[in-house]
Amino acid sequence: QVQLVESGGGLVQAGGSLRLSCAASGRTFSTYRMGWFRHPPEKEREFVAAISSSGGRTYYADSVKGRFTISRDNAKKSVYLQMNSLEPADTAVYFCAAGAPLSGYAADRKEGYDYWGQGTQVTVSS
Repeated sequence: QVQLVESGGGLVQAGGSLRLSCAASGRTFSTYRMGWFRHPPEKEREFVAAISSSGGRTYYADSVKGRFTISRDNAKKSVYLQMNSLEPADTAVYFCAAGAPLSGYAADRKEGYDYWGQGTQVTVSS
């Protein structure tokens, strides 16, 4: 069982930055692939970024490549999302998710994640 708690959301102007954090409980955090998804207003939940259990591989949605960076600290049982050059289109509720190893799903698939946080709101004003 893994419990996830996101923090770091807020209101920021276009062009600004935010850093989201996700703190996990449970002894097996280092075995999980971790992902960030977001749910924009009136849209489906979408993939943002993911990182392998060791941190050696990262994956990004095309819309955030070059602007967002995912990282993790297994000793602190935490995963982070550094978001730079924010745009109004980035406005959404951001969710942290943990996926068991060998799920069989690609990193950008919601189905590959077993545990989800409650979400944190990010609002980017123009």
